[in-house]
Amino acid sequence: MNDTLVIFYCLGGTSREVAHALADEQGWALGQVVEAKPRGGWPGLLRCALDTLRQRLPPVRYEGPEPAGFQRVVLVAPIWLGSVAAPMRSFAASAGRSWRQYAVVTTSATGESSRAEAELAAILGHEPIGCAAFHTRHVTDGSYAPVLQEFGGLLAGIGYPVARPQALGAIKPAPAG
Repeated sequence: MNDTLVIFYCLGGTSREVAHALADEQGWALGQVVEAKPRGGWPGLLRCALDTLRQRLPPVRYEGPEPAGFQRVVLVAPIWLGSVAAPMRSFAASAGRSWRQYAVVTTSATGESSRAEAELAAILGHEPIGCAAFHTRHVTDGSYAPVLQEFGGLLAGIGYPVARPQALGAIKPAPAG
């Protein structure tokens, strides 16, 4: 049963790779958050920083299946300066209040999700049922795959109806030696 939708925002490719791997592994549907004004070069990177620091919500559009038709949504996004990428925050603020359950998967150069879970919980009005954070290096070398597979399996095992979200906790790969 396809009751889960994976929605990603990606600037450089890492979050896209993770989202596709998770959706393909579990047989889940996939959607993408796209910015109205693409970010390119140094001006785009500056906008990333300013949007994050000023907590701006840039205009976005969504391409994919209607999220309201799914029991669970998994958000996959990069971390910018310790926060969820502004386009994903925009999408969550505009579309996410009706989501019964959501999980968060982040990618970053440090592997830390910092404020991501708390930011999205504040926007959506409730805590995620699970979180996973991946270092860009682990995605590039493929070592993240078993952890992502475990995370997807745990999410797939959560049954319905759920009166109160079941917390999976944070799943993070061990640092490379």
